[in-house]
Amino acid sequence: MNNVFTPFLLPALLLPALFWPQGPETAPALRSAGIVDIAVPAAQAGSWKTVTAIKTQSVDLHQLTKAATPTVNFRTSNASATREPWVDSNGWRFLRQPGGRFHYDVPGKAAALAAAEAYAYGVQAVVKTDEAGLKPFGEMIRFLQSLPPGDAMPALFNFEYVDDGSPAAGEFMNLLVRTNLLFRVVKEPGSSGGMTVALGSAEYPKSEAGNPKLLAEKVRAHLTDEKRLLNYGAGHGGVDGIRVRVLGNFARQQMTQFQAPGTTLLDYKTGSGATEFTLAHLPVFAVIDLQR
Repeated sequence: MNNVFTPFLLPALLLPALFWPQGPETAPALRSAGIVDIAVPAAQAGSWKTVTAIKTQSVDLHQLTKAATPTVNFRTSNASATREPWVDSNGWRFLRQPGGRFHYDVPGKAAALAAAEAYAYGVQAVVKTDEAGLKPFGEMIRFLQSLPPGDAMPALFNFEYVDDGSPAAGEFMNLLVRTNLLFRVVKEPGSSGGMTVALGSAEYPKSEAGNPKLLAEKVRAHLTDEKRLLNYGAGHGGVDGIRVRVLGNFARQQMTQFQAPGTTLLDYKTGSGATEFTLAHLPVFAVIDLQR
């Protein structure tokens, strides 16, 4: 499979903003893309005050944390001729700093993916992009505005991860995110009574910190199943035929998918304590609301 997914974290109330360093002469391009709310450098704030139908706020990028461009890269394995997908995700940074403020600098269609990623993890972020990114960004913002309130859909997790703030713990967390594992970050173990993962424990010793991929595979094995819907496979056109299994019997469901209104889930089945369904195609971002 040429595409990789992040854990499906349910959307929050925050909407990313466009950071636009250009002057008010570009207002027609913003309106054409459906963008009516932007962040601008302090030096530009005064000149935008006379522009109608576009709200502005002043933002200093130096006060925000730089986020990486979300995408998937393919690395050739030394042991074979195959290429291994590597997800460049900011999920672990966002989970480590849920109250942080971030900024992206991404071109073109990546602006939509950046906005979706920030929204899915519920962090404050601005997205700086070029003219080619205005339309994709505007489309994603309108899609996100159409979603149910995030506080109506609490985030789910399969285990708790104890983050001690060290670089090694951060790299371990990064591997957990890119291998599609749902977890909640805590400072002390045992708050949920369920599975807990902590670097330095007997199961995940610090002596193996140099091989975080091995540690992530251990977590996957302990969970006994792949809990996999944000698609980082930019440029590959999405993936087809994704089968999802969720614990619990959910009689009602509603799917909302970016750039694919009216899309429905296929082969929806409930029973034996689980719900299963198929997404025929996932281009970028989808929200599936399951109710009992």
